[in-house]
Amino acid sequence: MRVSDKRIVLTGFMGVGKSTVARHLSRLTGKRHVDLDALIETSLSRSVATTIEEEGIDFFREVETERLREVLADPKFSILSLGGGTWTVERNRDLIRESGLVTVWLETTFDHCWRNIRSSRKKRPLVKNKEQTRKLFEEREKLYCLADWHFVIGSGYNSFDIAQQIVADVLLPESGKTGR
Repeated sequence: MRVSDKRIVLTGFMGVGKSTVARHLSRLTGKRHVDLDALIETSLSRSVATTIEEEGIDFFREVETERLREVLADPKFSILSLGGGTWTVERNRDLIRESGLVTVWLETTFDHCWRNIRSSRKKRPLVKNKEQTRKLFEEREKLYCLADWHFVIGSGYNSFDIAQQIVADVLLPESGKTGR
């Protein structure tokens, strides 16, 4: 299978599976992926949760934009998974668009994300309770929909299925589809 040279960015709410889908995409295509949150954690030598708790969300967003800028300048990667809030920052969306990457929103229900958040061992500093998290989900959906492609995750889909669909619809040169 020959995939195009398109570089893609995965966005969506926390718990949707961006990092896992990115790993599958990398295996399917042989192309390098970068997980922005993991990169930030490595560069700061601490977790995203600890950074936000100790330095605040504004500090974290500044570091996030700096790391995003660095990643976008690196031609070696083809797949980038964002943190759940990265795409919600206008300057980050502008940087991604200026870099010519194709953006893919992994769209699903709040309940799907909530199940994954609750079963994860990963600490999520912006999750206080279900109602607050649902409100954040609804606010962010208005911005996620600005992505070039929307992949609605239906029941029965797993992260590998989603990765295969992205390859077929976005990365295969003959797909010729225009998104959504």
